[in-house]
Amino acid sequence: MRTRSGLNGPDRNDLNPSGNGGPQPPRAQNLAARMGRWSAQHRKKAFFGWLAFVVVALVIGMGGTPTNTLVDQEAGVGDSGRADETVYDAFPKKADEEVLVQSETLKADAPEFKAVVSDVQGRLGDTENVKNVIGPYANANSISPDGHSVLIDYEVPGDADETSDRIEAPVAAIDAAAKAHPEFFIDAFGSASIEKEFDEEVLQKDFQKAEVTSLPVTLIILAIAFGTLMAAGVPLLLALTAVAATLGLIGPISQISPVSDSINSVVLLIGLAVGVDYCLFYIRREREERAAGRGPESALNAAAATSGRAVLISGVTVMFAMGGMYLGGDPDFSSFATGTILVVAVAMLGSLTVLPAVLSKLGDRIEKGRVPLVGRVKARTVTWNIWPRIVDRVLRRPVLSLVVAGGFLVALAIPALGMHTAEGGTDTLPQDLAVVQTFNRVQDAFPSENSAAQVVIVADDVSAAPINAAVRQLGNETAKNAELFTGKLETDVSPDLTVMTVDVPTAGDGIEESSVRAMEELRDNLVPAAFGSLDGVRADVSGDAAATADFNDNMKSHLPYVFGFVLTAAFLLLLVTFRSIVIPIKAILLNLLSVGAAYGVLVLVFQNTWAEGLLNFTSSDAITPWLPLFLFVVLFGLSMDYHVFILTRVREAHDRGMSTEEAVSSAIKKTAGVVTSAAVVMVAVFAIFATLTLLDFKQMGVGLAVAVLLDATIVRGVLLPASMKLLGDWNWYLPKWLEWLPVVSPEPDVGEAITLPALEPDPEPEPAHV
Repeated sequence: MRTRSGLNGPDRNDLNPSGNGGPQPPRAQNLAARMGRWSAQHRKKAFFGWLAFVVVALVIGMGGTPTNTLVDQEAGVGDSGRADETVYDAFPKKADEEVLVQSETLKADAPEFKAVVSDVQGRLGDTENVKNVIGPYANANSISPDGHSVLIDYEVPGDADETSDRIEAPVAAIDAAAKAHPEFFIDAFGSASIEKEFDEEVLQKDFQKAEVTSLPVTLIILAIAFGTLMAAGVPLLLALTAVAATLGLIGPISQISPVSDSINSVVLLIGLAVGVDYCLFYIRREREERAAGRGPESALNAAAATSGRAVLISGVTVMFAMGGMYLGGDPDFSSFATGTILVVAVAMLGSLTVLPAVLSKLGDRIEKGRVPLVGRVKARTVTWNIWPRIVDRVLRRPVLSLVVAGGFLVALAIPALGMHTAEGGTDTLPQDLAVVQTFNRVQDAFPSENSAAQVVIVADDVSAAPINAAVRQLGNETAKNAELFTGKLETDVSPDLTVMTVDVPTAGDGIEESSVRAMEELRDNLVPAAFGSLDGVRADVSGDAAATADFNDNMKSHLPYVFGFVLTAAFLLLLVTFRSIVIPIKAILLNLLSVGAAYGVLVLVFQNTWAEGLLNFTSSDAITPWLPLFLFVVLFGLSMDYHVFILTRVREAHDRGMSTEEAVSSAIKKTAGVVTSAAVVMVAVFAIFATLTLLDFKQMGVGLAVAVLLDATIVRGVLLPASMKLLGDWNWYLPKWLEWLPVVSPEPDVGEAITLPALEPDPEPEPAHV
């Protein structure tokens, strides 16, 4: 029988993991081990250096708020994106606003109605930063067909940031008019007022809810996992400081490249998940080594060289995966890539530097603040042996386990074949918002206001006779098709006469099938027929339907690049890390399976109506267009956390003398508690986003939570051990022509006099704490 390390003396594989002969000279410590040792030896420098970094990042980032966010006109793609950017650059920056005045009994021609309209116009005219107030009696289209509603148009000059501040005064004037005339419905409506209320009542509150809810939930889970408040607080504090520093750094980065207005939510989501995970891996290994009889310094060194190394590899893999979003061909994706890469890098840096310093300072005091009753629960869970029992049964029947678990995930993934992506309509927005209720009133009173396509014409002189003739031709053709086009054309010309916009009212709400058919008719037939023969003239079609179609086409064309980059990067990193060609292929297949299952669950939940009451949403029969690519990249990166962590323990045990089956059993049983705890933290944080108001956030939260849950249970607990048992020594197969790859040490270095404790094929299981 082979002698293992410990009291019986070192095994030959401890000295020569490759198994190529006698003892080898001591190897230099891996990077994570060196960082951990330096941090423990220079605790003050590490701690105060990290604190200074966080404070400076927040200061230069003006408190963590991006100072330059993408506006809608900068975030589009395709012809519609080009059209929106053309209009944004050519026309004066302003917000087009309206006031809806409505009476249930009086019509617009009644003297009392006219007096109210005159009062509203007068109040707006006396308000600062309000321009071009136009009453309804100057435009027949501003009076509803039934005569009980009118629209008053006005403008607020400035860019998005300026109009967001300036809209408060006219909205206050309109509210005052509404109070003065309670028998009328009077309310503001327009791009700036919608954005203002939406930001304050939805986005900010959603972010605050996610932040406030996720922190205590995470702390409770960590307290249960560790059993002490001190051990629970360390990961949470490090994750929070990593998120805070990242939000600060995004401020100056946004001046170089504008970022999405959802970047804070994404950074919080990913930063809290990976920051806590990395600390969990590190602290759990250090506690495990202390329980095995090591001294404080030796235990910390072992944790740095093993779990620290896993954190480093995992973090780099996640960052590469997130980098795939740069190839998505969309400005929002690029900003998400920047934010997620940055927060993962900061969280990884904190785990490898300041965390060892904190653990070195605390020592066994990290066990202080024991949580009542948790110890009893832990003692009871030991007797249950949940994960050991599952793993033992899986290893006894690997084929059956593989077929059943794999078949279940494939069944979940099948609905993804029917995935339909589209932007949600107004019915998916919170119906209790005043601005949404006003919008619904406008839609009911003015059917032609429901949606509009916009034709953007670019020429040296758009006032030229041939262009005007083409516009008249377009108007005549749309008038012939009342099924798709519902009103008269409206035009506007830029001050330099190089751009003309033509608004074409269409059927539907902008994303319905009728809106899509109207857009396609414009693009395929009417616009080419009217403007195609004019030299030096470009005509692009924009609008909600066009933007959705262009976004979907852009995603389809860029998906191969994103998938290719992420899969190739993951393959190469795992190939070098584990010196095996089988491990990365298997990891990719398992991750794709969990991602596919998450897609299927998204379709089952959000393209149907059965879960509307449960999650408080209205189904749009579609998945938000940006989500599939975002989920693939994020899930593929995050799933590597568990995969690398577990496989590192498997390789460590295998290189120290165990068979592949023994190594798999030992590694999964030892890591069951920490993987379960880490997964529960991630699932809880992601599930919080499923409770937020916006449908996009709900879909993102459900997709991430389901994927992590499946990945940490079925994939890591069943499919991984079953597949490794069946493959046996083939798991570690490396072709001879790849022998030149560097050897990356998976365990503490013998040159540092760290003797690993004895291993047994079936160690005492660590309780699954949560």
